[in-house]
Amino acid sequence: MTEPRKTVTKKPATRKAVARKGTRAQQAAAVPLPQFLAGAGTLTLAQRKLLVDQSLLLLGENYVHLPLKAAMHAVNPLQRLRVLRARMERQSDATMEAEWIFHRQMSSIFHSVRDLHTNYLLPAPFAGQVAYLPFTIEKCFDSVGEHYLITRVVAGYSAPQFGPGAEVTHWNGTPIARAVALNGTVFAGSNDAANLARGLESLTLRPLVIQAPPDEDWVTLTYTGLDGAAQELREQWKVTTNLPPMTDLDAITEASASMGLDLDSDEKSRAKKTLYVRDVVDLERGESSAALAAPVAVGAADLPTTMPGVFRARSVATSSGTFGHLRIFTFSVTDPVGFRDEFVRLAASLPQDGLIVDVRDNGGGHIYASEFTLQTMTPRRIAPEPVQFISTALNLRICRRHKDNPAGIDLGPWFDSLDLATETGATYSAAKPITPEDGANEVGQTYYGPVVLVTDARCYSATDIFAAGFADHEVGMILGVDDNTGAGGANVWTHGLLATLLNEPPPADPTSPYVALPNGANLRVAIRRTLRVGELSGTPVEDVGVRPDAVHRMTREDLLAGNADLLEAAGELLAGMPRRRLDVSTSMAGSTLTVGIEVEGIDRVDLYLEGRPISSEDLVGAPVTIEIVDVSAGQVLRADAFSAGHLVASRRVQV
Repeated sequence: MTEPRKTVTKKPATRKAVARKGTRAQQAAAVPLPQFLAGAGTLTLAQRKLLVDQSLLLLGENYVHLPLKAAMHAVNPLQRLRVLRARMERQSDATMEAEWIFHRQMSSIFHSVRDLHTNYLLPAPFAGQVAYLPFTIEKCFDSVGEHYLITRVVAGYSAPQFGPGAEVTHWNGTPIARAVALNGTVFAGSNDAANLARGLESLTLRPLVIQAPPDEDWVTLTYTGLDGAAQELREQWKVTTNLPPMTDLDAITEASASMGLDLDSDEKSRAKKTLYVRDVVDLERGESSAALAAPVAVGAADLPTTMPGVFRARSVATSSGTFGHLRIFTFSVTDPVGFRDEFVRLAASLPQDGLIVDVRDNGGGHIYASEFTLQTMTPRRIAPEPVQFISTALNLRICRRHKDNPAGIDLGPWFDSLDLATETGATYSAAKPITPEDGANEVGQTYYGPVVLVTDARCYSATDIFAAGFADHEVGMILGVDDNTGAGGANVWTHGLLATLLNEPPPADPTSPYVALPNGANLRVAIRRTLRVGELSGTPVEDVGVRPDAVHRMTREDLLAGNADLLEAAGELLAGMPRRRLDVSTSMAGSTLTVGIEVEGIDRVDLYLEGRPISSEDLVGAPVTIEIVDVSAGQVLRADAFSAGHLVASRRVQV
């Protein structure tokens, strides 16, 4: 029997304490959790055995982080799967445990490795659904300690003195901080900061494809209301359909093979749009990360963008100056060049004295998109992060089949080293980049002001790669609201993609060990681990992550007033960073090119035409004019600028 939701006021009140339901559209789209679960549970014992067997295959033969996870976290997922499989031999369809218990066991095993790339994905009817409570909770700090505030509620929902700013004190009778920590141990991240972030977010939002349904039908929330009085609210879990994913991750495409995506964060990001940002959903017409034909502005202060679900750009005034704030919600796109170009366009429309690039709560996506964007903020040549397979016979088979790129996924760079590993006993293949280096350096620097990157513990996967590249190439300073990023460093493939790789191009491999999974179930595995470049060259990103240069603890003003204190902190960092200006003008008269150079914070400029050195000029601040003969229209002039011998700016001009 479902317990009705009610509210109890702990201080005398004359009004009846009843929370209103949501809008008619939301009520129609959502159903109570018990009603949803009543129709779930159709896996036979044979189908469950198949899921365990295929999990053993992926974790034992494809999972690149297995040695690392066993060492760092003292876990043995393979043995747990073997024990579960052995117990199944003593069961029958009539005596097997309830399906929810099976799903919880499988989820627990996959969560034990603390790798958000490596997942057991529940079958129908769970896939594509999210369980939610009609509000979000976020953490902030002050001189007293930490606080947990309501920051958003679903449109049309209300309860007595409840809304943004109400402070949660207990969750089902447990002090809220302890409830968050306990929940974090279930949905484990790669480090303590990530554990707590996942634990907090999952209190109110759970994608059922990747997280087992809540145990409770409802929760009891104790909070300090907006009037300062203690209140208690009982709210029922509901289930609704999520927005569809951006990419078919099982298909053989460049995008699916180049994914660095935390599916949990991606599912939650889409669910938050469904629940709280309906205007963006309407603009995207129900598609995820859609590119519109014409730019639109979601908020009054925002710049119009063709990707309203991906970017938010605006100018922000701080006590240190007026700067650009460019939020990147996801890298999950199908066109990484289009992503890069829209970033360039937005950054060019913002103040040029400093840029705040904000990637908080970004679960990643297309690795190309993250690494293609780095070049636009630095004069340095970008070295994409290299990746490695773990050396197994099955990975060798896959790379052998695709070493000559017969189906659009080129695995040739890793084949020779995997082939040699049979003789050398090497644990990993050679380290080669996924992102094409030419693409990562195609346009070069386009933004010349100082840059601050804002991160948190929910940055994961391609966003971790972006943050690592930002640090490794010394693009700017990193300001974290947590002590670390999520520390997810891998390229992730699905069971469906792995199976397809042994079947495409025809003829299919008749000895393929991959077997189709039942009822739409799926598995994901970290297939190639990423390594840092630069000073930390060779260091894995997984479980290590990227530490910020400075830390800002979120405040009440941040949660309730548009990140006011966070932007102040970022502005202060930008104000303390060097300013550079490199203006290059050109004019052609016949085959003679006249180049005008004006600089600030620069003492030398080297000129290259089509990559060949032409001139090196020492500057003292006055404009310089240079003539270059025998130049053809369409050639590319590059100006590299230095300060005290260090490359600080670079500009390309097509003449």
